[in-house]
Amino acid sequence: MGQFDLKGRKALVTGGARGIGASIAQALTEAGAAVMIGDVLADVGRATAQRLSSGGAKAGFVPLDVTDDAAWAAAVETTVKELGGLDIVVNNAGIEITSLVVDVQADDLRRMLDVNVTGTLLGMKHAFRAMRPGGAAGAGGAVVNIASVAATIAFPAIAGYSATKSAVDRATRVAAMESGKLGYGVRVNCIYPGLVPTDMGMKLANDIVAAGLAPSVEAAVGDVIGQTPLGRLGEVGDMADVVVFLCSDAARFITGAGIAVDGGMGM
Repeated sequence: MGQFDLKGRKALVTGGARGIGASIAQALTEAGAAVMIGDVLADVGRATAQRLSSGGAKAGFVPLDVTDDAAWAAAVETTVKELGGLDIVVNNAGIEITSLVVDVQADDLRRMLDVNVTGTLLGMKHAFRAMRPGGAAGAGGAVVNIASVAATIAFPAIAGYSATKSAVDRATRVAAMESGKLGYGVRVNCIYPGLVPTDMGMKLANDIVAAGLAPSVEAAVGDVIGQTPLGRLGEVGDMADVVVFLCSDAARFITGAGIAVDGGMGM
Protein backbone atom coordinates (compact mmCIF):
# COMPACT_ATOMS: atom_id res chain seq x y z
CA MET A 1 0.00 0.00 0.00
CA GLY A 2 2.97 2.30 -0.49
CA GLN A 3 1.02 4.40 -3.00
CA PHE A 4 -1.22 5.69 -0.20
CA ASP A 5 0.75 7.88 2.17
CA LEU A 6 -0.70 8.34 5.67
CA LYS A 7 2.44 9.72 7.31
CA GLY A 8 1.53 12.03 10.17
CA ARG A 9 -2.06 10.73 10.46
CA LYS A 10 -3.42 9.41 13.74
CA ALA A 11 -6.02 6.65 13.75
CA LEU A 12 -8.34 4.87 16.17
CA VAL A 13 -9.49 1.39 15.08
CA THR A 14 -12.26 -0.31 17.04
CA GLY A 15 -12.29 -4.08 17.28
CA GLY A 16 -8.63 -3.86 16.31
CA ALA A 17 -7.35 -6.64 18.52
CA ARG A 18 -7.78 -9.41 15.96
CA GLY A 19 -9.24 -10.39 12.60
CA ILE A 20 -10.09 -7.70 10.08
CA GLY A 21 -9.54 -4.95 12.66
CA ALA A 22 -5.98 -6.06 13.39
CA SER A 23 -5.24 -6.22 9.67
CA ILE A 24 -6.63 -2.70 9.23
CA ALA A 25 -4.47 -1.43 12.08
CA GLN A 26 -1.39 -3.03 10.53
CA ALA A 27 -2.14 -1.65 7.07
CA LEU A 28 -2.60 1.85 8.46
CA THR A 29 0.76 1.68 10.23
CA GLU A 30 2.42 0.36 7.08
CA ALA A 31 1.07 3.42 5.27
CA GLY A 32 2.68 5.63 7.92
CA ALA A 33 -0.13 6.32 10.38
CA ALA A 34 0.09 6.08 14.15
CA VAL A 35 -2.66 3.77 15.41
CA MET A 36 -4.58 3.30 18.62
CA ILE A 37 -6.40 -0.02 18.93
CA GLY A 38 -9.68 0.12 20.84
CA ASP A 39 -11.21 -3.16 21.97
CA VAL A 40 -12.85 -5.02 24.86
CA LEU A 41 -10.24 -7.78 24.44
CA ALA A 42 -7.57 -6.07 26.50
CA ASP A 43 -4.87 -8.76 26.50
CA VAL A 44 -5.21 -9.51 22.79
CA GLY A 45 -5.42 -5.82 21.94
CA ARG A 46 -2.28 -4.96 23.89
CA ALA A 47 -0.46 -7.86 22.24
CA THR A 48 -1.48 -6.65 18.78
CA ALA A 49 -0.36 -3.11 19.57
CA GLN A 50 2.94 -4.45 20.92
CA ARG A 51 3.47 -6.48 17.76
CA LEU A 52 2.95 -3.37 15.63
CA SER A 53 5.24 -1.32 17.86
CA SER A 54 7.98 -3.93 17.72
CA GLY A 55 7.93 -3.56 13.94
CA GLY A 56 8.69 0.15 14.25
CA ALA A 57 5.17 1.56 14.15
CA LYS A 58 3.68 3.96 16.66
CA ALA A 59 0.80 1.98 18.14
CA GLY A 60 -1.09 1.78 21.40
CA PHE A 61 -4.11 0.22 23.02
CA VAL A 62 -7.09 1.70 24.80
CA PRO A 63 -9.94 -0.30 26.38
CA LEU A 64 -13.14 0.47 24.50
CA ASP A 65 -16.64 -0.91 24.75
CA VAL A 66 -18.20 0.72 21.71
CA THR A 67 -21.69 0.62 23.26
CA ASP A 68 -20.57 2.93 26.09
CA ASP A 69 -20.73 6.67 25.37
CA ALA A 70 -18.36 7.55 28.22
CA ALA A 71 -15.88 4.89 27.09
CA TRP A 72 -15.84 6.49 23.64
CA ALA A 73 -15.14 9.92 25.10
CA ALA A 74 -12.27 8.51 27.15
CA ALA A 75 -10.82 6.54 24.22
CA VAL A 76 -10.81 9.56 21.93
CA GLU A 77 -9.28 11.74 24.65
CA THR A 78 -6.53 9.15 25.21
CA THR A 79 -5.89 8.81 21.48
CA VAL A 80 -5.55 12.56 20.96
CA LYS A 81 -3.26 12.87 23.98
CA GLU A 82 -1.00 9.90 23.25
CA LEU A 83 -0.84 10.14 19.45
CA GLY A 84 -1.03 13.92 19.20
CA GLY A 85 -4.27 14.17 17.28
CA LEU A 86 -7.00 12.19 15.52
CA ASP A 87 -7.47 12.07 11.75
CA ILE A 88 -8.96 8.62 11.16
CA VAL A 89 -11.61 6.53 12.92
CA VAL A 90 -12.39 3.03 11.70
CA ASN A 91 -15.58 1.63 13.19
CA ASN A 92 -14.83 -2.05 12.79
CA ALA A 93 -16.13 -3.59 16.04
CA GLY A 94 -19.12 -5.83 15.43
CA ILE A 95 -20.78 -9.10 16.34
CA GLU A 96 -22.86 -11.64 14.45
CA ILE A 97 -25.40 -13.97 16.06
CA THR A 98 -26.79 -16.47 13.58
CA SER A 99 -30.47 -17.37 13.62
CA LEU A 100 -33.24 -18.39 11.30
CA VAL A 101 -36.08 -15.87 11.43
CA VAL A 102 -38.31 -18.51 13.02
CA ASP A 103 -35.82 -18.82 15.91
CA VAL A 104 -34.88 -15.16 16.44
CA GLN A 105 -34.28 -14.14 20.07
CA ALA A 106 -35.02 -10.57 21.11
CA ASP A 107 -31.95 -10.36 23.36
CA ASP A 108 -29.68 -11.41 20.47
CA LEU A 109 -31.19 -8.74 18.23
CA ARG A 110 -30.75 -6.08 20.89
CA ARG A 111 -27.12 -7.09 21.43
CA MET A 112 -26.30 -6.87 17.72
CA LEU A 113 -28.09 -3.54 17.43
CA ASP A 114 -26.19 -2.23 20.44
CA VAL A 115 -22.73 -3.18 19.18
CA ASN A 116 -23.16 -2.85 15.42
CA VAL A 117 -25.45 0.17 15.18
CA THR A 118 -25.16 2.09 18.45
CA GLY A 119 -21.41 1.43 18.54
CA THR A 120 -20.93 2.79 15.03
CA LEU A 121 -23.10 5.87 15.62
CA LEU A 122 -21.29 6.67 18.87
CA GLY A 123 -18.01 6.27 16.99
CA MET A 124 -19.09 8.81 14.39
CA LYS A 125 -20.38 11.14 17.12
CA HIS A 126 -17.06 11.24 18.91
CA ALA A 127 -15.03 11.32 15.70
CA PHE A 128 -16.97 14.40 14.59
CA ARG A 129 -16.63 16.11 17.94
CA ALA A 130 -12.87 15.61 17.96
CA MET A 131 -12.14 16.26 14.28
CA ARG A 132 -14.43 19.21 13.48
CA PRO A 133 -13.13 22.79 13.75
CA GLY A 134 -12.65 23.63 17.40
CA GLY A 135 -12.50 19.96 18.41
CA ALA A 136 -9.69 18.33 20.36
CA ALA A 137 -7.95 17.45 17.08
CA GLY A 138 -9.74 19.93 14.85
CA ALA A 139 -8.16 19.14 11.49
CA GLY A 140 -10.92 17.10 9.82
CA GLY A 141 -10.24 13.61 8.63
CA ALA A 142 -11.86 10.36 7.56
CA VAL A 143 -14.24 7.85 9.10
CA VAL A 144 -14.61 4.37 7.64
CA ASN A 145 -17.40 2.11 8.88
CA ILE A 146 -17.29 -1.63 8.33
CA ALA A 147 -20.67 -2.79 7.04
CA SER A 148 -21.01 -6.16 5.27
CA VAL A 149 -22.04 -7.84 2.06
CA ALA A 150 -24.98 -8.90 4.24
CA ALA A 151 -26.30 -5.35 3.77
CA THR A 152 -26.54 -5.93 0.00
CA ILE A 153 -27.77 -9.53 -0.45
CA ALA A 154 -30.32 -11.92 1.05
CA PHE A 155 -28.31 -14.57 2.88
CA PRO A 156 -30.17 -17.06 5.10
CA ALA A 157 -29.85 -17.19 8.89
CA ILE A 158 -28.48 -13.67 9.33
CA ALA A 159 -31.60 -11.49 9.11
CA GLY A 160 -30.76 -9.62 12.32
CA TYR A 161 -27.12 -9.11 11.39
CA SER A 162 -28.12 -8.01 7.88
CA ALA A 163 -30.49 -5.45 9.36
CA THR A 164 -27.75 -3.97 11.55
CA LYS A 165 -25.28 -3.73 8.69
CA SER A 166 -27.91 -2.13 6.46
CA ALA A 167 -28.34 0.43 9.24
CA VAL A 168 -24.58 1.07 9.23
CA ASP A 169 -24.77 1.73 5.48
CA ARG A 170 -27.61 4.25 5.86
CA ALA A 171 -26.06 5.95 8.90
CA THR A 172 -22.81 6.35 6.96
CA ARG A 173 -24.56 8.34 4.27
CA VAL A 174 -26.49 10.56 6.67
CA ALA A 175 -23.32 11.28 8.65
CA ALA A 176 -21.44 12.16 5.47
CA MET A 177 -24.18 14.62 4.51
CA GLU A 178 -24.19 16.22 7.97
CA SER A 179 -20.40 16.55 7.98
CA GLY A 180 -20.46 18.27 4.62
CA LYS A 181 -23.36 20.59 5.39
CA LEU A 182 -21.91 21.61 8.76
CA GLY A 183 -18.34 22.07 7.54
CA TYR A 184 -16.75 19.42 9.73
CA GLY A 185 -14.17 18.46 7.10
CA VAL A 186 -14.68 14.75 7.79
CA ARG A 187 -15.31 12.29 4.98
CA VAL A 188 -17.46 9.28 5.92
CA ASN A 189 -17.57 6.05 3.94
CA CYS A 190 -18.18 2.36 4.50
CA ILE A 191 -17.11 -0.94 2.99
CA TYR A 192 -19.07 -4.16 2.50
CA PRO A 193 -16.70 -7.07 3.20
CA GLY A 194 -17.49 -10.49 1.81
CA LEU A 195 -17.00 -13.63 3.89
CA VAL A 196 -13.51 -13.72 5.39
CA PRO A 197 -12.27 -16.85 7.21
CA THR A 198 -11.70 -15.09 10.53
CA ASP A 199 -13.06 -16.51 13.77
CA MET A 200 -16.36 -14.71 13.10
CA GLY A 201 -16.53 -15.86 9.50
CA MET A 202 -15.88 -19.51 10.29
CA LYS A 203 -18.35 -19.42 13.18
CA LEU A 204 -20.98 -18.34 10.65
CA ALA A 205 -20.09 -21.30 8.43
CA ASN A 206 -20.51 -23.67 11.37
CA ASP A 207 -23.80 -22.00 12.32
CA ILE A 208 -25.10 -22.44 8.77
CA VAL A 209 -24.50 -26.18 9.13
CA ALA A 210 -26.20 -26.25 12.54
CA ALA A 211 -29.23 -24.49 11.04
CA GLY A 212 -29.59 -27.25 8.46
CA LEU A 213 -28.69 -25.03 5.52
CA ALA A 214 -25.56 -26.95 4.48
CA PRO A 215 -24.33 -30.50 5.12
CA SER A 216 -20.83 -29.46 6.18
CA VAL A 217 -18.63 -26.43 6.79
CA GLU A 218 -16.83 -27.19 3.54
CA ALA A 219 -20.14 -27.15 1.69
CA ALA A 220 -21.18 -23.89 3.36
CA VAL A 221 -17.92 -22.24 2.34
CA GLY A 222 -18.22 -23.74 -1.12
CA ASP A 223 -21.67 -22.20 -1.51
CA VAL A 224 -20.25 -18.76 -0.75
CA ILE A 225 -17.37 -19.23 -3.17
CA GLY A 226 -19.86 -20.39 -5.78
CA GLN A 227 -21.73 -17.09 -5.42
CA THR A 228 -18.49 -15.10 -5.73
CA PRO A 229 -17.36 -14.31 -9.30
CA LEU A 230 -13.71 -14.02 -8.27
CA GLY A 231 -13.91 -17.57 -6.95
CA ARG A 232 -12.49 -17.31 -3.45
CA LEU A 233 -13.18 -16.05 0.04
CA GLY A 234 -11.99 -12.62 1.05
CA GLU A 235 -8.76 -12.06 2.94
CA VAL A 236 -8.24 -9.59 5.77
CA GLY A 237 -5.75 -7.72 3.63
CA ASP A 238 -8.35 -7.20 0.91
CA MET A 239 -10.46 -5.24 3.38
CA ALA A 240 -7.56 -3.40 4.99
CA ASP A 241 -6.19 -2.14 1.68
CA VAL A 242 -9.51 -0.50 0.75
CA VAL A 243 -9.77 1.11 4.18
CA VAL A 244 -6.30 2.62 3.73
CA PHE A 245 -7.35 3.97 0.34
CA LEU A 246 -10.49 5.56 1.81
CA CYS A 247 -8.42 7.20 4.56
CA SER A 248 -5.90 8.60 2.10
CA ASP A 249 -5.86 11.71 -0.05
CA ALA A 250 -6.45 9.47 -3.06
CA ALA A 251 -10.07 9.30 -1.84
CA ARG A 252 -10.30 13.04 -1.16
CA PHE A 253 -13.47 13.46 -3.28
CA ILE A 254 -15.24 10.36 -1.95
CA THR A 255 -17.76 10.60 0.88
CA GLY A 256 -21.08 8.99 1.64
CA ALA A 257 -20.07 5.95 -0.40
CA GLY A 258 -20.19 2.22 0.20
CA ILE A 259 -17.54 0.10 -1.49
CA ALA A 260 -18.12 -3.62 -2.00
CA VAL A 261 -15.03 -5.68 -1.17
CA ASP A 262 -16.69 -9.02 -1.77
CA GLY A 263 -15.28 -10.49 -4.97
CA GLY A 264 -18.52 -9.60 -6.74
CA MET A 265 -20.80 -11.60 -4.44
CA GLY A 266 -23.16 -8.70 -3.83
CA MET A 267 -23.50 -7.39 -7.38
